[in-house]
Amino acid sequence: MNYNDIKDKVRNMLPEKRYRHSENVANCAAKISEIYGYDKDMAYLAGIVHDCAKYLSDEDVKFYVKKYDIKLDKLEKNSLALSHSIIGSYICKYEYNIENEDVIRAVRFHTTGRENMSLLEKIIYMADLIEEDRNFDGVEKLRELVYNKKLDEALLLSFNNTIKFVIDNNQMIHEKTIKARNYMLENRSNK
Repeated sequence: MNYNDIKDKVRNMLPEKRYRHSENVANCAAKISEIYGYDKDMAYLAGIVHDCAKYLSDEDVKFYVKKYDIKLDKLEKNSLALSHSIIGSYICKYEYNIENEDVIRAVRFHTTGRENMSLLEKIIYMADLIEEDRNFDGVEKLRELVYNKKLDEALLLSFNNTIKFVIDNNQMIHEKTIKARNYMLENRSNK
């Protein structure tokens, strides 16, 4: 399947505003990839598809979980905000026929992060946060870090911000985010 076919499929799965976000993430990811020496086309592809499962109905979620025998943890079962990334990674692999495992993992972990993230996973995680239409307290600091070759510092700051936000809203923190943050701290202190 070529990129235009994939883009059309994603466009058909998302409302226009969310598809525009996906295009922004793809463009941002391509820009970031040039700074860090990653394949621009793969970064763009991962950005376009990262939210492909964001607006699935409950019935569609059940369909894909059953079809691909997707294992969701307790938090993911109760939150499309968390499960869409996992389901989306299966859609990318089996519906869009994307064979690049780094792209699939970037989609899979763009909401929680994980320990020992690849460069593309970091790029998509951050592009999702800092694309041009994002406007929240602290986004400029994240952009500054990313565009000044401080990707890991930006990632750590974003994990800290996410954890604070979740705590402030009395919600449960996904353990993958905690482990990702701790891994970043441990890795930074070992350098």
